[in-house]
Amino acid sequence: MTTGSTPKGERRRQALVEAAAALFAERGFDAIRHRAVAERAGLPLASTTYYFDSLDELVTAAVAHYAQFELDRGRAQLEELATRHRGVDTLVELVLDQLLGALPESGDAEAVLLRYERLVATGRRPYLRPLMRTLAVQLHELLTEIFARSGMPITTERLEQVVALVDGTVVNALIEIHSDPRATARRMLRKFLAE
Repeated sequence: MTTGSTPKGERRRQALVEAAAALFAERGFDAIRHRAVAERAGLPLASTTYYFDSLDELVTAAVAHYAQFELDRGRAQLEELATRHRGVDTLVELVLDQLLGALPESGDAEAVLLRYERLVATGRRPYLRPLMRTLAVQLHELLTEIFARSGMPITTERLEQVVALVDGTVVNALIEIHSDPRATARRMLRKFLAE
């Protein structure tokens, strides 16, 4: 048994992944550096290179951890859907939570901007493409189930339109320096679903 596969080794590796994921969520890819991750995890600097063969491997683990957290949150919201009102407003909020993240009702343009910066930056990291394809499938499955449980089954094509509508609306709102891109996306999505 290697040190990395012992319970202590697994805990240390997990602490590094969680620290890297937190840095990623707060400041994006550039925040994931060996020293910053080790400091956040409260571990020696050498531990990052001991448990991960490269920074790319650490980044991949961080992105996967962060995405899994968001998918788990979305699945928990889906389970609550059975006990909540299933109107269009609830559906819109659940969809926006999955695409923009669960944000305060007042909206947080900076958090949305960081989220989109992270999404765009994945395109510059070819090593993340397999993970991102897997995560996209899981997200679309979750969204499809949210629509179905809301009494509005959706086709794959229509779901792609929903995602494109939200993404385009948010990017335009960010370009125009709107204070609440989520409110803009909410308005456009309600209109789209009413068609």
